[in-house]
Amino acid sequence: MSATGTPRGNAPDSRGGTARDALGGDTPEALHGGAREVLSGGGGEALRGGDAREVVRGRRPEVFIAHRDEADVLADLAAAAGPLAGLRLAVKNNVDVAGFPTTAACPAFASGPAAADAQAVARLRAAGATVVGVTNLDQFATGLVGQRSPYGGVRDARRPSFVSGGSSSGSAVAVALGLADLAIGTDTAGSGRVPAAFQGLVGIKPTLGTVSVSGVVPACRSYDSVTIMARDLGTAGAAMAAMAGGPGTRPWPADAPLAAPAAARVAVPDELPAMDPGWAETFMAAVERLREAGAEVEPIRIEPFLAAARLLYDGALVAERHAAVGAFVDARPGDVDPTVGAIISRAGKVSASSLVRDVARLELLRQECLGLLGGFDALLVPTAPCHPTVAEVAAEPVAVNSRVGTYTNFCNLFDLCAVAVPAGTVDEGPGRGIAQFGVTVLARPFHDAVALDLARLVAVQPEPPAQYAGGAPPLPEGPLPWPAAIADGGVRAVELFVAGAHLVGQPLEHELRDLGARWDRPARTSAAYALHALDTVPAKPGLVRVGAGGAAVEGEVWLVSEGALGRFLANLPAPMTLGRVELSDGRWAVGFGCTQEAASAGEDITKYGGWRAWLSSR
Repeated sequence: MSATGTPRGNAPDSRGGTARDALGGDTPEALHGGAREVLSGGGGEALRGGDAREVVRGRRPEVFIAHRDEADVLADLAAAAGPLAGLRLAVKNNVDVAGFPTTAACPAFASGPAAADAQAVARLRAAGATVVGVTNLDQFATGLVGQRSPYGGVRDARRPSFVSGGSSSGSAVAVALGLADLAIGTDTAGSGRVPAAFQGLVGIKPTLGTVSVSGVVPACRSYDSVTIMARDLGTAGAAMAAMAGGPGTRPWPADAPLAAPAAARVAVPDELPAMDPGWAETFMAAVERLREAGAEVEPIRIEPFLAAARLLYDGALVAERHAAVGAFVDARPGDVDPTVGAIISRAGKVSASSLVRDVARLELLRQECLGLLGGFDALLVPTAPCHPTVAEVAAEPVAVNSRVGTYTNFCNLFDLCAVAVPAGTVDEGPGRGIAQFGVTVLARPFHDAVALDLARLVAVQPEPPAQYAGGAPPLPEGPLPWPAAIADGGVRAVELFVAGAHLVGQPLEHELRDLGARWDRPARTSAAYALHALDTVPAKPGLVRVGAGGAAVEGEVWLVSEGALGRFLANLPAPMTLGRVELSDGRWAVGFGCTQEAASAGEDITKYGGWRAWLSSR
């Protein structure tokens, strides 16, 4: 593998002008018209594959800090094996990638090329992903705008006079432009969610500790998370399943839910402060889609959440940033971005008593906010309230950055998981154009599968940018959510065969939904069973294995976590039992049965082939 540095800022392009000049400057209109001509190579025929990526990358030099030679990338793609084979991976440069200096967007910070991959990178490579390079970021992951870097501010993929969002700025734009299919980001205050929203991407911020931070330059150790960005939920979920787990990660509870309830209760803010014109209306359209999908949506007080968010930077909790990299920043102020340096150096002056006071204040707010979420499955918020321009950030770098984080900063403070998805667009009028709009579903720790299901209900797939250079097709979503598809860890899902009152649409379906069970597929038993209608309330069948002379019985397979199945078994009423049931494909699943005595007392309904058929015959 060979790593080469990319040009910085407005470096000359192959035609002798600057990269920005080649795209018509910073005006969105130039991109919407001229970018396709740039990609055509002047001959009217669109470039393909690596050629198109090289053209786009050359005109967006601020995206990558360093990129591998395309020939090496193509060779690795051809040899890759595993669930992520064929996918290009970009890595935020505060995460170690073997052979590349880990600069955290501060060249003087790197002592040399990293000797080994961070655990998160290594796991994605082991699953078949191919690293293409390391991406730009807000220096030391301090910022939500993507402009605080000596490698150049990263511009929005569609409107280059607007910011990319940060701090995972290069990662997001690399995926949006098709230069990568996946990107690793980090997220302490929204750094993996805000740029995903601005770029029309999916951003998954998992429960804290479920992805290793080994080999990651810390920002705030207590709240740092490694995230994934992709263009679709299927690809993002497959990458999370590969990246999560492994040594040193937080164990999953045995009863973690595998699905959102059929009629989930979702909280939304009772007010929407800081929103630009048109943004609140677009959020309410997403809320309406959620209602139409069957969710029960109710407003809750949002101010306590926002008060906690303000503690992250305006309070003493910012001391963690100084603990992470403050010694370097204080010793080398000339090597540090002025805005970043001021934030981190000031954090070093926080008193111990102030930190203790704000930690106590945060705990009170956490209890209040989790109380407000009691009885709800999730909280839906706008990912960001606005999309600022590069000029707006330059004029007020701290104030604008703070506003962008209005709805993201509290998430990790409360140990919530999050899934950010594109949810439409906002027409911001002449001179600004069309903004990408995103929402985030927040859920309790280890309820990542719940957040994923609900995010799917509100997501709107955007059109790619005019410069889009191509990319791999979306990966299909598998039967298991990513927390249950982790190879070494995660939630163990058990197949549960049901044949009666727990079938979809039957009176006891809610018991499985309440356990966080996930419907998987219709199924039949092998031809070795008898079905009896039991004298119970509500009416339910009893399944008994009889061997020769039996019949195949129709039913369904659900997926349920081991812990939830244990709770279910503990509350199972007589005469019902749980045991092993042989399915028609030869596999065995856990399934409902009943005692022979109860079956003998009921009507033999085997000839109907299943419970629903018998009910229809009555």
